[in-house]
Amino acid sequence: MSTAPLLDVKDLEQRYTLPRESVFRPPGQVRALNGVSVRVDAGKSLGIVGESGSGKSTFARVVMALERPTSGRVALLGRDLNRISADELRRARRDFQMVFQDPYGSLDPRQTIARIVAEPLTVLEGIDRTTLRARVSAVLRQVGLRDADMEKYPHEFSGGQRQRIAIARALITQPKLIVADEPVSALDVSVQAQVLNLMQDLQEQFGLSYVLISHDLAVVDYLCDEVAVMYLGRIVEQGRPEDLFEHCAHPYTRALLEAVPRVRAGGGRRRRGAQAIASQSAAATGCPYVSRCALADQHCREVLTELRKVGETHLAACHKAEAVMALPQLPVEG
Repeated sequence: MSTAPLLDVKDLEQRYTLPRESVFRPPGQVRALNGVSVRVDAGKSLGIVGESGSGKSTFARVVMALERPTSGRVALLGRDLNRISADELRRARRDFQMVFQDPYGSLDPRQTIARIVAEPLTVLEGIDRTTLRARVSAVLRQVGLRDADMEKYPHEFSGGQRQRIAIARALITQPKLIVADEPVSALDVSVQAQVLNLMQDLQEQFGLSYVLISHDLAVVDYLCDEVAVMYLGRIVEQGRPEDLFEHCAHPYTRALLEAVPRVRAGGGRRRRGAQAIASQSAAATGCPYVSRCALADQHCREVLTELRKVGETHLAACHKAEAVMALPQLPVEG
């Protein structure tokens, strides 16, 4: 018997109208999301990976109900977030919070840490000052900070500490889901590991679910139970990390693996497979990845690819998936 997912996203589309270039032609559109469907079960983590412009951050904003989608459904705990009232949505936000990419820009420099962390609670419910301070103190300790930090300001902390503050702010409402948009990309490598370990510890302690947006394959491999690879607003491959990174079935996933910087024998680093991402406003038939794929044939140019099973829990939107899986696989390097 299957249980209902914590987060259920179905056929999500998000289109943006471009400025009109001529009075004789209708304005064009950018398809930032094009039929995205995913689910996240309680206590599990989903990673969304892809290049800049693939639709990852748009997906995060729509899931967080910061934008209303053109069409599709985003349901949290069975509630369609786009069909409830503004008051209901405000109350529902205690169940889902967001951690942003930039730990420097996401914290108000004029506010103390106590006010920053307490802000989601003060919006959601009226509680007395003593209880509020006790909640802030508890959540700061949970992320490795001290009571004495409450009266400080963001500029007094390092980048890793600021991201811990951002995580504390997300935890203060005791949410069931945290959407993290590139939460470690602005941090030094040594600090990234500390923040990821913290996120993992908090998940085990509180049963949190994460939607982790990242371009870093090693990050999602470490933290996520399932990974979805996005290209031009579509999910082109989805499955467990070991499926995608050890037996990838889409040439785009393989290109992402090849693009990971690798150390050469003669010193220095190289980046392979990096190419410019295609336009999301381009009207094309067939596979969206066809212009970049070395395996593409006429069938790929003419017939749109849909996600299909290539393993028990492994999906790929590629006519040549079996041929891609037969190629020598590439490791994910942190």
